[in-house]
Parts: sequence; structure tokens; C-alpha cells
Amino acid sequence: MQVLVQKFGGTSVQSETNREHVIRHIKDALVQEYKLVVVVSALGRKPDPYATDSLLGLIDFPANKNSNRELDLLMSCGEIISSVVLSNELKKNHVSATALTGAQAGFVTSEDFNRAKIKEVNPARILQELETHDVVVVAGFQGQSESGEITTIGRGGSDTSAAALGVALDAERIEIFTDVEGIMTADPRVVKSARPLDVVTYTEICNLAYQGAKVIHPRAVEIAMQGKIPMRIRSTYSERLGTLVTSSRIEEAGADISERMITGIAHIANVTQIKVQTKESAYRVQSEVFKAMAEAGISVDFINISPTGVAYTVPAELTAKAIEILEVLGFQPEITESCAKVSAVGAGMTGVPGVASKIVQALTDSGVQILQSADSHTTIWVLVHDHELVTAVNALHDVFGLSTEEVSL
Repeated sequence: MQVLVQKFGGTSVQSETNREHVIRHIKDALVQEYKLVVVVSALGRKPDPYATDSLLGLIDFPANKNSNRELDLLMSCGEIISSVVLSNELKKNHVSATALTGAQAGFVTSEDFNRAKIKEVNPARILQELETHDVVVVAGFQGQSESGEITTIGRGGSDTSAAALGVALDAERIEIFTDVEGIMTADPRVVKSARPLDVVTYTEICNLAYQGAKVIHPRAVEIAMQGKIPMRIRSTYSERLGTLVTSSRIEEAGADISERMITGIAHIANVTQIKVQTKESAYRVQSEVFKAMAEAGISVDFINISPTGVAYTVPAELTAKAIEILEVLGFQPEITESCAKVSAVGAGMTGVPGVASKIVQALTDSGVQILQSADSHTTIWVLVHDHELVTAVNALHDVFGLSTEEVSL
């Protein structure tokens, strides 16, 4: 039995018209004699009535917060509704299909409500259903703990569900359908000349996803990489094959991997830079600041540590909370709101001189102020003002020639 796992996001299943495109892709795969497991997100986005955020609005979340356990009961409904709707429409189109919840599909999770981790996927029920049906539609984003509690696995959970099922079923591949043509060299809404990449490695797309590219959740890529299951990122509204995500971008076994120096430019908007300087012991600043952020559940990013203080970023919505905590500790933080993190990602930059210089020069020539910078073997990050985000991303995309096939230093 050849199994293909397909995942369709909220906008893909939002309306009957959109679902016609979904059904076309499913039928195309059936013609190729695959058995299909289709993972779906909730129907649409707010204000669509069955979107996850719309369901949360029924209980005035977050103003009137129920327990996390009850939130998971409510949030799991959106994907279940979606799975039944799509299964019903497949049947009307003469496709043998059935719908399963995440729990029925074999997802066993931890009991960390709202952010559960997948502990195991038992595909026995799915395999049984595939004996009598061509398509099993699974509600993504959810599972069940060992004690029987309904859980959700966090934002991007449907991508993660699809990847986990692909590995558990030893699928031929995992296809993630979205509203763009594949993995792009930059966000096409920001860079008009951004182009789709035919092939990327798991590592390349993980780095792009963690730095803000929203096409796929990095957890999903990591699961597929561990299971060595290829992925395709495709558009729901196109016949193009999109981007293949695999372990290598070459076909010759044993050959050295030719790495692009820069694969793409990613960005994360709406962050706040926080600087804490002190004339006292720098060790106190480093230990107390980050310990206090962690205890408050504030995720910090873009960390720079110096002998006289620290600099880091937090999501904009957590700015007031972070400031309050620091002031209670006796610090007087320097705050720069409305910032954006821009990242140049590429495994091929490792050991290549001049990459950072080229980034700084391109931004300087474009009149973009660099507020902070950092680098790793595969990524160089810069922090800029939000109002300079578009200029910065386009400048880096242009300077590395990402609009064309050949990229050189």
C-alpha cells in the first residue's frame, strides 16, 4: 500500500470553492494509485465562524480565561468540524472517505494543555480504515493524553500532525498545501521579485522557518527529517509541484553537497529591543534578567551579552510585562519598540569571508539603521526599525541576487 499524506491549511478548506481545489489534488493523487491520509486545519481564519480564534471568542478569551484543559476541548472542535465537512464533500464527489479525530488517528500526547508534545502515533486505526476507504481525513492540531484528555499541540500543529503521520505510516512523501507556490526566497508580500525554490534541504527550511518564514512549522520539518520522509510544499490553487524538502539537493549518491551561500531572507516583525546596562557586576545582570524572564514565561530572542550589560528582544505584546519585571528588580531598561528581525539564511555562508560586510554595506547604502546584529554558521541576523523592514529585506534579497538562479558573493 502506497500512502501519501497531504495537509491543507485553514484558507484551503475555508469555503466550498476553495475545497474544490483540495478535492482536485486528492483525486489527482488517487489516480496515481495512492491511499491518502489528509490532515486538515480549522475552517478559515477569524472572523470565519469555525476558525480557532472565532471559537475562542465564544468564551471571550483571553479576558475570561477558562482552564487550559477546557480551552483544548473548545479549540479541538474546529479541526473536527473541518474533517467531517471535507469527508462529506469527498463522498459527494464519489470518493470513498472517512473522518477521524486526532485521538482516533492514534495521536498520544503529553498532558501539557495548549502545547502538548506528541509521545507516540499508533497508525493501526488509520491502516484499518484504508483497507475499506481511499481517503482518511484526520483532524490536525490535536491528540489525546494517556489518561484520556483531549489536547492540542500548539500553533503549527496541523503541519506537525501531518509530519508525524507521514513518519508513522512510512509514507511516500508529505505534501503541505498552502497559498503560495512553495518555499520562496523571501516573503512575496514584501519582495515582489521573490521566487520559489525547487529543492531545499531540511536544514535550510528549518532555519528559514525559525527565522520567520511561515510556510511550514519547523517542528514538522524536524520530524520529517528524523524519519527521512520527503516533503513537498505546494499551492492549493496551482498544479505546480512546488518545493521539494529533502536531505540533499543533489541526486548523485555520495557526492559532496553543493550548498547555496544564501538560501533566502526571512523576517519577524513586531518585536521590542530591551537593553539592560549596569555599573555593577555584569554577572548579576546576566543571571537575574534571563532568570526573571524565564520564570515569567517570556521567550527571549536575539541575545547579545557584554561585560556591561545585555540586549535582547521580546514579542511586542510582552513588552509591558518585561519592563515591569525589570523595574521590580531595580533595573532601568532602555526600550526600543517597533523593531523587526531580518535574517539571511544559508548553509553555504560558513567560512566564506565578506558575507557580513556585504549585508552591512547593503543596509547602509539603503539608509537602514542596524540596531543589533548576531551570526551563526548558517544565519546572520540584524535588528532594524519596523518602518525599515521592507527596505531591509529587499536590499538583502537584491544584494545576494536571490531573484535569479545564480547567487554569488
